[in-house]
Amino acid sequence: MTMLVIAEHDNASIKAATLNAVAAAATLGGDIHILVAGANAQPAADAAAKIAGVSKLLLADAPQLADGLAENIEGTVLGIAKAYTHIFAAATAYGKNIAPRVAAQLDVAQISDITAVISEDTFERPIYAGNAIATVQSSDAIKVITVRATGFEPVAAQGGNAVIESVEAGNDAGLSRFVSREVTKLDRPELTSAKIIVSGGRGLGSGEHYTQVLEPLADKLGAALGASRAAVDAGFVPNDYQVGQTGKIVAPDLYVAVGISGAIQHLAGMKDSKVIVAINKDAEAPIFGVADYGLIGDLFELVPSLASAIA
Repeated sequence: MTMLVIAEHDNASIKAATLNAVAAAATLGGDIHILVAGANAQPAADAAAKIAGVSKLLLADAPQLADGLAENIEGTVLGIAKAYTHIFAAATAYGKNIAPRVAAQLDVAQISDITAVISEDTFERPIYAGNAIATVQSSDAIKVITVRATGFEPVAAQGGNAVIESVEAGNDAGLSRFVSREVTKLDRPELTSAKIIVSGGRGLGSGEHYTQVLEPLADKLGAALGASRAAVDAGFVPNDYQVGQTGKIVAPDLYVAVGISGAIQHLAGMKDSKVIVAINKDAEAPIFGVADYGLIGDLFELVPSLASAIA
């Protein structure tokens, strides 16, 4: 059994979610190969070759792969897909853009957002916003799978010594073109990989209050900042802060939910956090149903008091 993991990268380094996808593949045993498809991507390939448990690194390096356009990555994957029993990708925007295209071209059913591997043909995935777990069995010769990062502990980024082999890049499909990319520069940890997250909801009232109330606490904790969909829709923060079913799925060591009622869509994105602290004036808020610790009261008093108490 030989498995392929499609690496997410920026041509220089490997994104953390790739380590979780490798962890999912590793539960099956067998050989694990990683595909790095990009342009001038040797640094990313070198980094991926060091990932623990990987036996071979496949590098497809061509100008048409520079910006990760899914239509061009698809062609590259299809060129080698028949050699594998399983093809894994992280269930990120990158992976979810590529995997369905590959599955469609292979005429197989994609298995999406898995959180557990039962056997080589059986997997678990959440449904109904995480309120139920479906066990899915596939008889397809090639399984195309996306992996929910929070479902698997990442493998070590160091310790491997995979052989690097060049493979042919897919042609430019001509179906899309890269226009521009706006990258948000953060002084804080990246949301999906942060160990501590402080999130705010509509209860904060405004973007100004979001900044004034949450940033001092996040600074003290060395935390990333997140938000509920309600806060994002109200314009308090950009949408890349959003945690939830339609935002980012996170599972930090500590998640502090401030002024968040706990709609089911938000809970689906953070309920796997190891410790959840909820601060809300509504004692009946659903967030308290998943919280390990709860503070009921005025967040404008409680959060500054909490921040000042942290050395």
